[in-house]
Amino acid sequence: MINLISKVYTAIKRCRLYVLTIFVAYCLSCLTGIIMSHAGSQFAVSSRDNIVGKAIKSDKASINYQEGKNFSAALNDFMGNLFFGAIPQTIMGFSIVIPYFFVLKQGWVGGIVSIDSEHKSRFKNFKSTFYYFFVLLLQFIPYSLAIGAGIRCGAEFYNYNKVNGWHIQKLKVHKDSIIDLGYVYILVVPLFFIASCFEFLSAWNV
Repeated sequence: MINLISKVYTAIKRCRLYVLTIFVAYCLSCLTGIIMSHAGSQFAVSSRDNIVGKAIKSDKASINYQEGKNFSAALNDFMGNLFFGAIPQTIMGFSIVIPYFFVLKQGWVGGIVSIDSEHKSRFKNFKSTFYYFFVLLLQFIPYSLAIGAGIRCGAEFYNYNKVNGWHIQKLKVHKDSIIDLGYVYILVVPLFFIASCFEFLSAWNV
């Protein structure tokens, strides 16, 4: 167990630069969304209403939550974040640049939902403010780890084949970066589950 923890830690350490840049991108874009929505930007407010409106009608997690099926909502949110969010963006990490565009949008959306359906701030009290920011943090961290590890794979793939020549038949993925990606996901999966459980099961969700 200790050996596994050590390997996970070492893998994250090797990816830390890419993980950090993704996390910063999330935070900056989220802050932009918060400022725009609280400033009454028509684009931000209408985007918030459109996104939330669609989620209420079609997102399984939102539908289950409205029906009082909180644990089912958490499970659907967890699977959505992992299989339709993190894994595809991790794979896109091989392009090195593309994930950042998705991250900027995700972070911005996280920011514009800082106002409620009446377009009032969710920062009305400590409990509501803490819940909002803690949920974001719990999601930003595993996303940053997953995407950052994917970008490292892409960077290593580029550097390795640049040195050895770009021959299609000889293209290789750097083995160590793929192994590290696997170790990172050992942490990413439970973190996503914890994030979803807190979001939908916490008594702080008011």
